[in-house]
Amino acid sequence: MTRNLATDLLRTFVTVADTGSMTVAAKALHLTQGAVSQQVKRLEDTLGCALFIRARNGLRLTPPGERLIGKARRLLVLNDEILAEMTERPFTGRVRLGVPYDLVGTALAPAIKSYAEACPRVEVSLVCASSPELAEKLAAGEIELAVIEEPATATTAGECLAIERLVWSGARGGTAHRKRPLPISMVADTCAFRPAVIESLHRHGIEWRTVFENGSIEATSATVRTDLAITTWLASTVPPDLDVLGPASGLPPLPSFAINLHLAPHAGTTPAAMELAQHIRANLVRQRPAA
Repeated sequence: MTRNLATDLLRTFVTVADTGSMTVAAKALHLTQGAVSQQVKRLEDTLGCALFIRARNGLRLTPPGERLIGKARRLLVLNDEILAEMTERPFTGRVRLGVPYDLVGTALAPAIKSYAEACPRVEVSLVCASSPELAEKLAAGEIELAVIEEPATATTAGECLAIERLVWSGARGGTAHRKRPLPISMVADTCAFRPAVIESLHRHGIEWRTVFENGSIEATSATVRTDLAITTWLASTVPPDLDVLGPASGLPPLPSFAINLHLAPHAGTTPAAMELAQHIRANLVRQRPAA
C-alpha cells in the first residue's frame, strides 16, 4: 500500500530541528506549541521512530532524525519549486524590496538573482537600511516588502524564514576583544542588534565604547579586519576571513534573531511582489545546511 509523507509535517520537523525548540518553532510557523508537538508526533508515528531527544540546551535530533533532515529539506525545496513553476505567469511592474545591510550580499543575493532571471520584465529596486528603518519605510508605503531582522522572542507580524544565532566576530587572531572598554563597531546606531548587544554587555558588567556607527557595512568590516574593534553578525553571514568569538573569548552570550519577511498591506494585491516573496522563501530554505 502506497504511503505519502505530508509536507506540512516535514516543514514542522525541519523548523523544530533548526530552532531546537517547540516554542520557537511554533512562533516561526504561526502555530500553537501544542499543534507543533502534535505534528511532530504524527510524523514520528508515520515513520515508526523518535526524531528528537531532549538535551540540556534544547531538542536534539536522534540518529533517525539526522538521517531524515537532509532529505526533508530537499523535498520541501522541490515542493516549493513545483508550485512556483506550475503556477508561473509573466510578471511586470516594479517591486521595491527592503534589505538589511548584512543580508543583501549574503543570504538574499541568490534569491534576488533568481528572481531577476525569472522575471526580467519586473523592475526591482533595492532599499538597504537597518531593520528598524525598513519597518518604518514599509509602514509608510515606501517599499512593497522587506526582510527584517528581529529578536526571535519578539512578537511580529512578519513571516519567520529562519532563526540565526547572533555571534561576536573579530579579526583572525586579533586581540580587540580583550580590551576594556570593549571597542565595538556597529553599522549604524539604528542597527537591530544594538539594543541586545548593549543589554548583554551591561548585564555582564563589561564596559564598552563605540568605534564606528556610520551606516557603512564596508567600513564596519574594515575596523574589525584591522583589529580596531569587534562586531556582531548573524552566524551565517560572518565573513570567512574573520573569527567567530566563542565563550572562551570572555564575551557574553547573545540572543538569536529571526529573519522575518514583511509585506506591506498593498503588496498583497501585487503579483510581482508576491512572486519575489516566494523566491526569497525558496532560496532561504535551500541554503539551510543539513544537520
